[in-house]
Amino acid sequence: MIKIAIPGYGDLRLTHLVLDYNGTLAIDGRLLNGVADRLKALSAELDIHVITADTFGRAAVSLDGLPCRLTILPAGEQAAAKQSFVRQLGAAGCVCVGNGRNDRLMLREAALGIVVLQAEGTAVSTLTAADLTAPDIQTALDLLTHPLRLVAALRS
Repeated sequence: MIKIAIPGYGDLRLTHLVLDYNGTLAIDGRLLNGVADRLKALSAELDIHVITADTFGRAAVSLDGLPCRLTILPAGEQAAAKQSFVRQLGAAGCVCVGNGRNDRLMLREAALGIVVLQAEGTAVSTLTAADLTAPDIQTALDLLTHPLRLVAALRS
């Protein structure tokens, strides 16, 4: 569990990290550099879930051996499915990271929603649903290992 007290924002008690795959952890289906090591480090404090449409069909192979649970969604209503997934885990304990339009509802639902701006781009509706924006997935994951960065960004 990661506990963070953010003045004017609230106290976070995060137990689950929910991540999109394509555009977030991967570009063109390939896991980005530095992601595997960061996921391994974060798995000591958070249960890690990857929920994806798996556009390129590479998520299972790329994540093999990493400490995360993979859920591949069928086509259709993916935004609602991701939101429901977060609700089932308990949204108050979830931090979610994504970039696509189908991530917007899970970011809004989570205790902490982080949107990343990478090569695939970011949907404007997802940008406005997030609590925080990060320039890339490595920076987003580092926010969780250095929680005072979250305090600095979110306090009021």
